[in-house]
Amino acid sequence: MFDKILIANRGEIALRVIRAAREMGIQSVAVHSTADADAMHVRMADETVCIGPPSSTDSYLSIPAIISACEITGAQAIHPGYGFLSENANFVQIVEDHDLTFIGPTAEHIRVMGDKITAKDTMKALGVPCVPGSEGGVSTLKEAQELAGEIGYPVIVKATAGGGGRGMKVAETAADMESAFFTARSESKAAFGNDEVYIEKYLTTPRHIEVQVFGDGKGKAIHLGERDCSLQRRHQKVLEEAPGPSITPEERARIGKICADAVANINYAGAGTIEFLYENGEFFFIEMNTRLQVEHPVTEAVFGVDLVREQIRVAEGWPMSFTQEDLRLNGHAIEVRINAEKLPHFSPCPGKITQYHAPGGLGIRMDSALYDGYAIPPYYDSLIGKLIVHGRDRSEALARLNRALGELIVDGVDTTVPLFHALLAEPDVQSGTYNIHWLEHWLETNMGG
Repeated sequence: MFDKILIANRGEIALRVIRAAREMGIQSVAVHSTADADAMHVRMADETVCIGPPSSTDSYLSIPAIISACEITGAQAIHPGYGFLSENANFVQIVEDHDLTFIGPTAEHIRVMGDKITAKDTMKALGVPCVPGSEGGVSTLKEAQELAGEIGYPVIVKATAGGGGRGMKVAETAADMESAFFTARSESKAAFGNDEVYIEKYLTTPRHIEVQVFGDGKGKAIHLGERDCSLQRRHQKVLEEAPGPSITPEERARIGKICADAVANINYAGAGTIEFLYENGEFFFIEMNTRLQVEHPVTEAVFGVDLVREQIRVAEGWPMSFTQEDLRLNGHAIEVRINAEKLPHFSPCPGKITQYHAPGGLGIRMDSALYDGYAIPPYYDSLIGKLIVHGRDRSEALARLNRALGELIVDGVDTTVPLFHALLAEPDVQSGTYNIHWLEHWLETNMGG
């Protein structure tokens, strides 16, 4: 059993891990930049270590500083949360080289799934359905044009090392290919230092469906259903729900088993999410995230499990505390991401919180690191909270979300709360009949972009 773990993150996810550790009787170490000296995760942890100045590069992304914090405090394991170093294979290797435990998968699994082409080839070999596309990287425009002709337009050109919507360009017709190809390469080079791209069929009206998996690292794995993350802006998720309103129980069982079998076959350890585009009853693999997802609370709500606790248990070498047969889907859950952003352009809005009140009542969970008087720093992601609701069915969950949004008070900065009030009034959102392009079109019509 670990006596002490270090959380290499900040904000609400750091608080989330601290709470799980405390319930398990494990001490927690919070690391922080100078800008986060008064942050809630620093106040809540058993020990704290300042690891650098405000810049992420010099603090939360500084591997030497984080390893040093472990050595200073005697922490035996590191939980990465999401973002920052959570999917950095080099970091995981260094953690292991210092006889520390990384609470997550192996460096090799992170490395394989971090490269989009290798991940696709691996999943295809494991029986996971994939989007039609190139077998590997595409290096010349001529090759790209020939492949696109074989696949059929529209196609999407993607950076192999991409993420967050960068290095992705759609070619609707052959006339668009030259611009899409060179723009995607240029963006990829600038963002990731790697201009390799690949090509896939571009699905016109898909939903974004992701399957939560969990492995013990010893050949056993389970799935915890799916989440629908189709409401997106610029490839960034805005609202997530479980189960997916378009997925039948038969489809859930089928794709869930495929995913669980795949990660079991590679001895995957810990939490992972296999993401798909779903259209006309078919699933097409797009990527695997080898970490805890921002939206993991909706899965926890409908299955009644603590995924962070399970991550820590498996990292300690314990078996999973439940089997596939133990898991029963219960009701419906929805999460909305509350960002400190000014609408309609979603520009970051850091500043001092003059008043904060979290909603409460049956089926309400608010994951946030806010408090009265807290000054949101301008250096990090604008996510300031996640409001999660759980109901007996989707209709009850939507009503509960509407009520909870009305109770939430965040004064002093602009937030995206008005967006969710508006979305909940839309018939397509109420019925769950939308795809990954729906929100972009709605924003153009209702907010000017």
